[in-house]
Amino acid sequence: MSVPLLASSSIHEFVVNSIQGASTPLDSFKGKVAIVVNVASKCGFTPQYQALEAVYRKYKDRGLVVLGFPANDFLWQEPGTDAEIAEFCKRKYDVTFPMFAKISVRGRKQAPLYRFLTDSSVNKNTGGSIMWNFTKFVTDRQGKVIARFGPSTRPDSPAMVEAIEKALAH
Repeated sequence: MSVPLLASSSIHEFVVNSIQGASTPLDSFKGKVAIVVNVASKCGFTPQYQALEAVYRKYKDRGLVVLGFPANDFLWQEPGTDAEIAEFCKRKYDVTFPMFAKISVRGRKQAPLYRFLTDSSVNKNTGGSIMWNFTKFVTDRQGKVIARFGPSTRPDSPAMVEAIEKALAH
């Protein structure tokens, strides 16, 4: 089911594939604060998996979920198959948060979810092109984008923690 972009107001209106290939409606995360992040296994920011997992474990009981989307859009830094990516994340960083099938986060083949996230007419304060791996969007419990952080901002940085805690409080 494809949702016309202009009609979309929430990440909950999208269906994506899990890294195991199962169709996953994002409305299954309604009521949760989400960090949506494009990830890569061979990037200088790849160690952020550790901080993403730590933040997830710290806040998941309060309603936080991290949604990881592998993408090979930047210097071929995510060349593996979904199975290889899943194995890498588990072995190297013990990732337990939901991971999804590899997608494109920019360009002609940009996934509808990322078209929505980056659409400046819909997300006026957080829209704009994805410039690199580990760009992080924070959504509220209704799936609306409330904050965006660049690749160099660590998931456990004071600014991100503040945004997460504020969203969890509502």
